[in-house]
Amino acid sequence: MDNLIAILQEEKVEFEIIHHDKPLRTAQEGANHFGIEIGQTAPTLFLKSEKGFFAMIVSGNRGRVDLDKVAEIIGCDQLKMANPKEVQQITGYTVGSVSLVLSLPCILDRELFRYPFIYGGTGEPASTLKLAPAALEKLNQVVAYLDIG
Repeated sequence: MDNLIAILQEEKVEFEIIHHDKPLRTAQEGANHFGIEIGQTAPTLFLKSEKGFFAMIVSGNRGRVDLDKVAEIIGCDQLKMANPKEVQQITGYTVGSVSLVLSLPCILDRELFRYPFIYGGTGEPASTLKLAPAALEKLNQVVAYLDIG
């Protein structure tokens, strides 16, 4: 997590690392724990294509994502979810605690921009990163956006 903090400080973004007693395993658990709307949670999904891996950071209230539509947006023939072993290999993190700041091409959900702050992973299961959606956009290699609705 020291690397994450260094990046956040270097990029001069406002953030807060919130420590908690146990891992928050779902968007709903996170929303309940922090007393926020589920849409403010920002789960990171990992997608695999013929072009390599992509991170997709979505709003917790999005529900299912149409991978065919996302493939079209980013110009891939086919997309599928990466498995937990692949996620660990490409990020160094376990599923459920992946950092919101990644060195992968990233697809961002525009829904997240409805909120002043969003909450997501730090790379450690017992902590959460709180920051503005614009900071997330600045910190990641954004290649596409998911539209609202």
